Amino acid sequence: MLGNFSYHNPTKLYFGDDSLKYLKDELKNYGKNVLFVYGGGSIKKNGLYDEIIAILKECEKNIAEVSGVMPNPTSDKLNEGVAIARENNIDFILAVGGGSVCDYSKAVSVSVNCNDDPWEKYFIRFEEPDCKIIPVGCVLTMAGTGSEMNGGSVITNHEKKLKIGHVFGDDVMPKFSILNPKYTMTLPKYQMCAGIYDIFNHICEQYFSGEDDNTSDYISEGLMRGLIHASRIAVENPQDYEARSNIMWTATWALNTLVAKGKTEDWMVHMLGQAVGAYTDATHGMTLAAVSLPYYRYIMPYGVKKFARFATEVWSISCDGKTDEQLANEGLNAMESWMKEIGLVMNLKELGTTEEMIEGIADATLILNGGYKVLDRDEIVNILKESMN
Repeated sequence: MLGNFSYHNPTKLYFGDDSLKYLKDELKNYGKNVLFVYGGGSIKKNGLYDEIIAILKECEKNIAEVSGVMPNPTSDKLNEGVAIARENNIDFILAVGGGSVCDYSKAVSVSVNCNDDPWEKYFIRFEEPDCKIIPVGCVLTMAGTGSEMNGGSVITNHEKKLKIGHVFGDDVMPKFSILNPKYTMTLPKYQMCAGIYDIFNHICEQYFSGEDDNTSDYISEGLMRGLIHASRIAVENPQDYEARSNIMWTATWALNTLVAKGKTEDWMVHMLGQAVGAYTDATHGMTLAAVSLPYYRYIMPYGVKKFARFATEVWSISCDGKTDEQLANEGLNAMESWMKEIGLVMNLKELGTTEEMIEGIADATLILNGGYKVLDRDEIVNILKESMN
């Protein structure tokens, strides 16, 4: 295992079907003025909104709300939340929803006391906060992003046609997160499957880098095998608590930085998918699914040994009499079959991408250098075109 690193994760997790009972104890640690952040209103339909409000009132909190946080939260919505937080002198932000609500709340937390334009400071210049950060807690209702235990925040700017993520440090990570798998069971199947692939690809982005014998890779392989197994059960029976709980827990460990230790990391599938999302507002996990196989088939020759290992260790493909290249191709074919089996979108056209958008999407794609091949713009264009088929 190569490289030197430190590891610290300050987020406290409460997991299980009675985990909400711990919210009251956590709220005692923060000030009176709470910003309650949520999405499109599903928490009102399933009763979670009323439960949260009752707990906040019992704790004698002053409540301000930001509702309607969209799946790809925008810079305009960020500015709205900042204004509400400032107006109400907010001491604490409670995010109740999926990864986008958690991402958004972290962006608000670093922006309330920021004197600069948050979009420019954090998502263009990638600067770190130099102001007071408002603490965040999360009650998670969708498994996918891992935002409940990391410092990541992704914001979309429609005017600039950019969707950019910033991974902040420990001070921005949620102070606590409450994970009840039952809260995920009301999601439409499309959203559940998109979340499953987001989890899977988070692991892939960290796995497909480096050639050393790395403990992180063994952990990743176990997480991927478990996720594949649970996904098949959940697709057949979305109410299966055990499968949904395993998916939720895997999502957290896929992106709480543990399996990145000792790795260089890739993240180009996310750069491609986020650029597509900036143009289409398509569901994040589905944009990743649409570009993944063309990307991985393109870079496979540059990391063929790891792709061969992926085939044997994740998909249980026999290596008898096969070259590494044959194994690698069989592994990607097995991945494709699983993706189709659980109902993922496999091309960009289904997500509203047109040929006319390709050049702009390529321009909006950040190029990273942690994977097996550093792409140039022409290669990005070709991968995007392959993803249209």
